[in-house]
Amino acid sequence: MRITDVMTPNPETVQPGATLQAAAQRMDALNVGALPVVEDNRVVGVLTDRDIVVRSTAVGQDPRTTKVAEVMTAEPRTVTVNATVLETIRMMEDQQLRRVPVLDPTGAVVGIVSLGDLAAAGTPEAADALEAISTPAEPDR
Repeated sequence: MRITDVMTPNPETVQPGATLQAAAQRMDALNVGALPVVEDNRVVGVLTDRDIVVRSTAVGQDPRTTKVAEVMTAEPRTVTVNATVLETIRMMEDQQLRRVPVLDPTGAVVGIVSLGDLAAAGTPEAADALEAISTPAEPDR
């Protein structure tokens, strides 16, 4: 099974120069926890609700002035439309990722796949992936 069979197509994106407040409002309106960060039709990062809380709010930054580029996860892991579900699950497990942007051959974002997408598709490996990804990592401090 290909990742295109289970991904969420045409995800909303955010620009690196957008404020965290604008990004958080978009996440709220869409009921999502992550947005690919795109500049010049290329993925330059991923912004998660956790990035906003841990990398910005926790250190006292103002969401009205702090830019997405300051707290996003830069150089995110991605998969191409040719990836299989199993390859993607293995990569998500290895890197402890809950969401991964899906790129077309030109590098443009055409989808995003989450653990929820994999579970909803009835992928048997999703349960194992959830356990592996949810294993707490060492604190980065």
